[in-house]
Amino acid sequence: MLKQLEMRLASFNQHHVLRFWAELDLEQQQQLARQLERVDLELMAKLFQKTRETTDWSGLAKRANSPPSVTLANQAEPKLRREAIAVGEQALRAGKVGAILVAGGQGSRLGFEHPKGMFPIGPLSKRTLFRMLIDLLKARAAHHQTRIPLFVMTSPATDQATRLHFADELNFDLPSEDLRVFCQGTMPAVDAATGQLLLASPSELFLSPDGHGGMLQAFHESGCLNEARVRGIEYLFYCQVDNPIVQLCDPLVIGLHLRNQADVTTQAIRKSHPLQKVGNIVSVGDRLEVIEYSDLPEELAHERLPDGSLRIWAGNIAVHVFSLSFLEQAARNVTSTGSGLPFHVAKKKVPFVDEHGRLVQPATENAFKFERFIFDLLPMAKRAMVVEVDAAEGFAAVKNPDSSPTESPTTTQAAIMAQQIRWLKSAGVEVANGVRVEIHPSVAHDAETVRQHFTGSGPITKDSYFVRN
Repeated sequence: MLKQLEMRLASFNQHHVLRFWAELDLEQQQQLARQLERVDLELMAKLFQKTRETTDWSGLAKRANSPPSVTLANQAEPKLRREAIAVGEQALRAGKVGAILVAGGQGSRLGFEHPKGMFPIGPLSKRTLFRMLIDLLKARAAHHQTRIPLFVMTSPATDQATRLHFADELNFDLPSEDLRVFCQGTMPAVDAATGQLLLASPSELFLSPDGHGGMLQAFHESGCLNEARVRGIEYLFYCQVDNPIVQLCDPLVIGLHLRNQADVTTQAIRKSHPLQKVGNIVSVGDRLEVIEYSDLPEELAHERLPDGSLRIWAGNIAVHVFSLSFLEQAARNVTSTGSGLPFHVAKKKVPFVDEHGRLVQPATENAFKFERFIFDLLPMAKRAMVVEVDAAEGFAAVKNPDSSPTESPTTTQAAIMAQQIRWLKSAGVEVANGVRVEIHPSVAHDAETVRQHFTGSGPITKDSYFVRN
């Protein structure tokens, strides 16, 4: 085993990772060997060479146009809306829709040392992000008299804790056949100067999740993609666990996807200001691309159209609908050509074990990490479209601690309550100023079901959590 490892590693100048081999016990040697066997050393060498290359984001942004989209203005057109909703509802009732929930992140930035999905966010109920979203999914399924299977992607850091949490919560009352948990892959980090693999300990490589774009490979290799096909799923709604007001499996979005015969449909918000920290969805030629906010030149971010609106307006919120046939083709391309979604590089501070076996905590960025992003499926699609969503109705991510003015638990809870109070008021229900309200999805899960349930109700004058007994 050692001789083969040494030969393989030496050909890529990576033999240094075995410098502590003689000091390791058999179990540690086997652990390190297993990790190294899974590393594509040729790929790592190519990725390191690409770190010397630069992308002309300015040139790309200058060629970019607004993406083909359904905006809030034409979403409101009654006939289009009714027809799209009817098509989406039909797909749901026929059992053709599943959901992918990306839940690989820890809650460290929130001061919460558990998977982020376990973070309590319900304004009055204290329901967790997992429960909020699964309650919504179950309500959507019940409303359409169907079943919507849920595929949850974890990371190595969250996988075990997530599985235990689901077991403790009895899968949130989801039937076992409607819940699948699968784990994304990892990528090594390399020294920024030499491209050499970094060790987290004498017996372990430093590995980190391969990004939300790792979903495609993990979904395929876990068997979930085949399971979805066998089950008759044709469309998959994709979202991330930190957005509790996402319009999960919304029939309007699904219907628009079907009517436009799209491979990918992505929801977007209209940016509130030019430098908002969201990816920018643009059209370049006949393809959709995403330019990260950090890569968009400031002068281009401020460009406006003659009507005063931003030229680059569509903010990416990581909410997509994928046709299963498109994901299958993308997965086949990975299998047959070895070329999946591209890796993006980030220079980071990565702790590592030095040649003396000491753990070093670097003061500056010392390493490259490599991640795949799910939005890189957009330019692969023959037909992709954007559907604008009002941020107040579909995007309130919780990412930052309460010391932050945006995307904090406080701002997210406020957004949840503001949305549900709007729904109540549109149903003619008076809500007293300052009253806190939360509606469990089993009671009502959108503006229409709130109107059905609450029309004619008396005023709400005290904090109220509406839940079905």
